[in-house]
Amino acid sequence: MTDNVVDLNVITTLDLNPDRLLSKAIGQLDRVLIIGIDKAGAEYFASSIADGGSVLWDIERAKHNLMKLADASIA
Repeated sequence: MTDNVVDLNVITTLDLNPDRLLSKAIGQLDRVLIIGIDKAGAEYFASSIADGGSVLWDIERAKHNLMKLADASIA
């Protein structure tokens, strides 16, 4: 990580470096889902949760919260 870069805890329209984002999460999470696109363009998914129903529930809750953020930015 660069010493002269300040991390802000804000919503941004700029893309973030995936490696930097993941390294900041280490040690802070109880469980994790990683959904992304690899460098070859293929979908990537990994989860620390074994139960598929719990995974789907977390995805849907994240989707719901993302929609609420979008709605709040319009209002």
